Amino acid sequence: MRNVRVCLALLGVMLAQGLVLAAVAAEVEGVKLEDKITLGKGGQQLTLNGAGVRHKMALLKVYVGALYLSAKKTDAEEVIRDAGPKRVAMHILADEVSARDFIASLNNALAANHIPAELALIESRIRDLNRMMQSVGTLKKGGVVHLDYLPGIGTRVSVNGEEKITIKGEEFFQSMLRIWIGKKPVDGRLRDAMLGGSGEFRLF
Repeated sequence: MRNVRVCLALLGVMLAQGLVLAAVAAEVEGVKLEDKITLGKGGQQLTLNGAGVRHKMALLKVYVGALYLSAKKTDAEEVIRDAGPKRVAMHILADEVSARDFIASLNNALAANHIPAELALIESRIRDLNRMMQSVGTLKKGGVVHLDYLPGIGTRVSVNGEEKITIKGEEFFQSMLRIWIGKKPVDGRLRDAMLGGSGEFRLF
């Protein structure tokens, strides 16, 4: 009985000091992901919805993709329609990813998930994103790309913690989301993981 009381007391101290880590972080392929983040100057808190690995040709692990939302969701269209803040994070696993390959992958996935008329509406903004990525050049292992949607502002793209560009329009971020969770995603396993369905990420 005394041991039980001691354990409960210790648990209370750990909870009070924020030392219980089970719901604090997750890990995929050695990449530690925060369970909650604060986005934007308004302090909007987002929760990790799911995370997994982007594979190329089944074997090459390109990056860990993570999706953060204001509330967890498992339905892709519900996520896309949600007007709240969001983040897609890409943590590079490959030794390097060239801007050319990165841009080609994004553009191919955009084309697969949109008809030409839809792409035409955001064509200039896609070009802006492509030019920005070309200026970055090669992404090295351990690099991080964030695509943050901030309502009323647009899509803020940061590379390795440095803000690079902000692209206006909610529909642009909706189109970008379809790269990962659309009907023809860039990686089906990653899509399932980002929607919280595959168990690729583990809490610790």
